Amino acid sequence: MSMTSSRPYFLRAIYEWILDNNCTPHILVDAHVQGTQVPQQHVNKDGQIILNISPSAIKDFFMDNTAVSFNARFSGVVNNLYVPCGAILGIYARENGQGMMFDPEQNPQPPAPETPPTSPRPEPISPSGSGPKRPGLRVVK
Repeated sequence: MSMTSSRPYFLRAIYEWILDNNCTPHILVDAHVQGTQVPQQHVNKDGQIILNISPSAIKDFFMDNTAVSFNARFSGVVNNLYVPCGAILGIYARENGQGMMFDPEQNPQPPAPETPPTSPRPEPISPSGSGPKRPGLRVVK
């Protein structure tokens, strides 16, 4: 059985743990992963950028199983950032370096689109218009 990536679950847990300990969460991002939107002028020569994701430093923070997105200021300019979970190489506290590092994902797969469950065919409505019999309650003595 194939399981989804555990990375987004660890990210959320470590993020909350860092905040609960009154520290500043930072993420290390591989800016070259497809779909990553970060200010390229701040990416280092290794293609990485460190982002402060403290609630006091960002706005409109959203984290789910596919990505982290938020608005942040760089040199006074507001940027909308989008970081797929596969691009996050680590999350740690600025104050003491405690956190978790991740191995780069090999050929990260985009999430499979969720298909709605197939429902059985609806019962055809009879020409008399009575339709299918509806369930009902009755008194049992």
